[in-house]
Amino acid sequence: MSDRIQKIVTRLPELKSVTKVWDTAERKLGQGDIAFVADLGIALAGRYGSSAAPIWQYRSVFDRLLRLLTMTSGQEHVEQALRLVSEASPGNRKMARYAASLLADGQTPKDLAIAFAGGSSRATASEELRACLVHELVLRDITITESSAIKAWATSPHWRHHPLAWLPLKLSVIEGTPPLPSYSVGGASYSMPYGPQDGPGATLGSVTPLPQVTETTTEEFSEAATAAVANWEEESNGRSEVGTYVLAEPIEAEILPALLAALGLECLSGVGPRKRFALSACRPEHVWRMLFAAASTGGAYNNGVYGAYGRLAAWHSLTALSGASMTASVGEVQRNIQECDWYSFGAATKWFERVAWDIGLVSVTPGARRIAVLAATDTD
Repeated sequence: MSDRIQKIVTRLPELKSVTKVWDTAERKLGQGDIAFVADLGIALAGRYGSSAAPIWQYRSVFDRLLRLLTMTSGQEHVEQALRLVSEASPGNRKMARYAASLLADGQTPKDLAIAFAGGSSRATASEELRACLVHELVLRDITITESSAIKAWATSPHWRHHPLAWLPLKLSVIEGTPPLPSYSVGGASYSMPYGPQDGPGATLGSVTPLPQVTETTTEEFSEAATAAVANWEEESNGRSEVGTYVLAEPIEAEILPALLAALGLECLSGVGPRKRFALSACRPEHVWRMLFAAASTGGAYNNGVYGAYGRLAAWHSLTALSGASMTASVGEVQRNIQECDWYSFGAATKWFERVAWDIGLVSVTPGARRIAVLAATDTD
């Protein structure tokens, strides 16, 4: 460890501002001393990274160092970023997901191929980071097969039991153009496609008598349907509500609002003829975007599970809501999703926080005899 790094490590807890440390790292990077940035991060992690609640100075500096390496293009920057992650956070799956998202956003596939080629101690990448990196690239519409190293790893049978291996190596029609974060050395920006699409308030007045309803919600369905918003509850202030219902007769679109209001859902408690709620038909693509954003970028107080696992979580939620089998292929699930009718909703009830993170989704399966509901909300 150099004297300069030792001095920074020792004095870090005393600092009221870490901008000078940022500046030092950026200056070293500009001078071509890329290893200094990784060495500093590794040294800091060795001193402060093992704590259950690392000091803020460490969190701020380490993140800056990782962003400097991942956001500055070039193979050597990739190598040093991989070295930083592997040595500072070995076995840390969340760090692997985050690093993969940064690398995919800041580097070219050509330079990222070193993460899959092996043979370089500086470019050691865990299998978890590689798996995440593959799908972070897919989300950015990168053709995996154009890189022989990435293709060889991504199509090899040895990782077929990994959860992410279920996902296709190209974007589906439903995924369209995913809402991805835009990273920079200083931070990130996100889109938030939540809430119902523009549409009229749902009319709850005099309607045709409602069909008999039997609730069929299971624990398996609840876990799968909430996959995309689980991070809101686990790491922020979120809550969710789900349900599946079988109807004695097919449901007509015009009586769906009244049926939803009659299900006893806590999220719609209080709605009625004088207190309407917004309900709009929407396309599967809109539903996927909403669920992907919720999973990948998180709620009010967390950063989600990033792109690769956000993609998986969105598909799990859509699979459950559409009534498809959780063991079906992506192709089968997509066909099932496209055959459903989809609606988004929101209401001015006490249940919804109505800050920025509100989701209300309804699926009606072919034949209109089964509906599924997912509602979620979070606040800062």
